[in-house]
Amino acid sequence: MRTISRRAALGLAAAMLVAGSAGAVQAAALVQISLWDKGASMEMPMGLAYAVPGLDLAKATMGITASPGTVKAGQVTFNVKNDSKDTIHEMIVMYLADPGKPLPYLEAENRVDEDRAGDKGEVSELDPGKSGALTVELKAGKYLLICNVPGHYGAGMWVEFTVHP
Repeated sequence: MRTISRRAALGLAAAMLVAGSAGAVQAAALVQISLWDKGASMEMPMGLAYAVPGLDLAKATMGITASPGTVKAGQVTFNVKNDSKDTIHEMIVMYLADPGKPLPYLEAENRVDEDRAGDKGEVSELDPGKSGALTVELKAGKYLLICNVPGHYGAGMWVEFTVHP
């Protein structure tokens, strides 16, 4: 009888360990992302890139919202939805090694130099109305979530994102 009890106890312990591991996987922070714009017919103002002096994002005709805008360090899942009716967008996670300093920009291509900027992962081009997800391990620090379709970042399509220890 004791052998059966030990086996049952070991089985229960193993089941609890597996359940605990599954709980840890599910403990990833969840962030809802909306990629939005006011329509392809709207004029796309430029000069609205991160850290530009005199920045007035009220002029932006496209942008990114993140909810929540702050999470704890560790695994983070971004659920990304392109809420545009007619424009392709993407979302890239950039680590800001020096917050307040502009990201490296390729003027000729009208987009951020992803290789030099610290790309941590992305949900590539999403057609209007489509969704995608990205799960990444993030350390504490400041990040920028951007759309790097040519012209979009400079038109204000970015949002700051903070990861706390």
